[in-house]
Amino acid sequence: MRDVTHDVPAPGRRTFLKHTGALGAAAAVSASLSACSAGPESTNDTGGGADGANRTLTAVIGYGNDGSWDPTQTASAFCMAANNHIYEGLLDTDPISREPYAALATQVPADPNATTWRFTLREGATFHDGKPVTADDVVFVFDRILDPKTQTLAKGFFASWLKEVRKVDARNVELVLKFPFPDGLSRLTLAKVMPKHVFSQPGGWEDAIRGKAIGSGPYRQTAHHPKSNTTFEAFAAYNGPRRPAFKKMNWLTIVDAAPRVARISGSSAGAQISDNIPYANIGQLESGGLTVAGGAGMNNLFLMFNTRHKPFDDVRVRQALHYAIDTEKMVEVALKGRGKPSSSFLNEANPTYRRAKTVYDHDPDRAKALLKEAGVSGLEIDILAVNVSWIVDCLPTIKSSWDAIGVKTTLSPQETTAVFTKMDQKQDYQVVAAASNPNQFGLDADLIMHYNYGPTNLWMGYTRWATDPVARRLFKDMDRATREPDPDRKKTMIQDYIDVVAEQAVLYPVVHNELITAWDARLLSGIRAQPYPGINLLQAKWA
Repeated sequence: MRDVTHDVPAPGRRTFLKHTGALGAAAAVSASLSACSAGPESTNDTGGGADGANRTLTAVIGYGNDGSWDPTQTASAFCMAANNHIYEGLLDTDPISREPYAALATQVPADPNATTWRFTLREGATFHDGKPVTADDVVFVFDRILDPKTQTLAKGFFASWLKEVRKVDARNVELVLKFPFPDGLSRLTLAKVMPKHVFSQPGGWEDAIRGKAIGSGPYRQTAHHPKSNTTFEAFAAYNGPRRPAFKKMNWLTIVDAAPRVARISGSSAGAQISDNIPYANIGQLESGGLTVAGGAGMNNLFLMFNTRHKPFDDVRVRQALHYAIDTEKMVEVALKGRGKPSSSFLNEANPTYRRAKTVYDHDPDRAKALLKEAGVSGLEIDILAVNVSWIVDCLPTIKSSWDAIGVKTTLSPQETTAVFTKMDQKQDYQVVAAASNPNQFGLDADLIMHYNYGPTNLWMGYTRWATDPVARRLFKDMDRATREPDPDRKKTMIQDYIDVVAEQAVLYPVVHNELITAWDARLLSGIRAQPYPGINLLQAKWA
């Protein structure tokens, strides 16, 4: 089971499964990485009995490793986290503050407001196959991202503000911007530099989707078994700023909660760290000596309406269904207090957050009045939901809340791939309940909102709302905010159009919740809990 929170669709009108690689993962990667193949599960420590500094770090990731591994396409939690260890951008970002630092480039541009940024590549940087990293590789990746004929997830993060990337010489490139855009510096981590000599070959991008990963980062991929595990080892020739601290790593994909918790707990624990810890297991793990910490951010349960399916074309109906939900009960019962009812599209800790003009506090009387005003009675809804464990825990509160206002509600949780296959096939549906976390791409509100809303955005294709007159005005307001040079004015413009998004409630969060990470601090140091899925071990080491 994959989690739509993190295997999310891309902006273009290609299929969800194409972008996230859900189908391609069943195939082996190409022979040039002969160690990487589909095969029997290998979920035990692969250190061959080594101990001390040479022992294998074993991590458990609560999401599938069978999504797309193509850095220009993927939104898979497992694959994005792994790629952050395998690949480098010109700049990368701190996993918590998201401040940019020089990765493949030698320095961060001194003037973020310049319309041309020049980068010099780190001397001696090489890919895992031994070939040098050159300006041609940088241009190769950005050309793919900016190609108007190629739809990638990354295009939505760059095309609005980046005009072109050009080679100066073998170790220097220039990024030419359409207008000053300081937020672009932190986005450069989303353009991982890939070897042109590998991925420009026929079928290269398909190989990347299926799991072939060759970068210049501190760890190289040594084996990839879809639905089981992916292994890594320190790249001896790495000379960048985040030196590898672990000789080998084995990352297990265990989506089901019980075996994931079992793998990290008790006397037979086979792993030292795990993300996606269920709230109900926090006390158990802490009593067993583990450190357990949460990260609050954009992780959310959202409702998405099919606006071509009456009566969900009526904003009053969408609003009524949001007002009806007892979000306080959902936080208390399903999230064990580890969340907050949404008061904006953004979570409260986001730097651009402002309480929206429309906030869906629990108000069943208002919900009934809105339905009556819309002329709707006897409504029956089948909620198409992803079967992510914490989402499933929240669904009964939605059902009881809607039943209480006279809306007969049926719950239909399914595998994430099944849900979004229906979306891609343009099958009819009423309401989808799923999870999302744009923070894995960054913190800036412009990025977050364009990821979810836009005229060619896949999410808007799912909602069938992009041609609505309100949507068209919204998209124009969003583009104006992107181009606004004054930071305070831009912030206000974003907050104002988020008020429209809140009022329309086409795709909108119900609650924001924490993500929980557990690790053995007796063995590991330098771990920080992320507010988005996955782990980052680039500053971790053996204790």
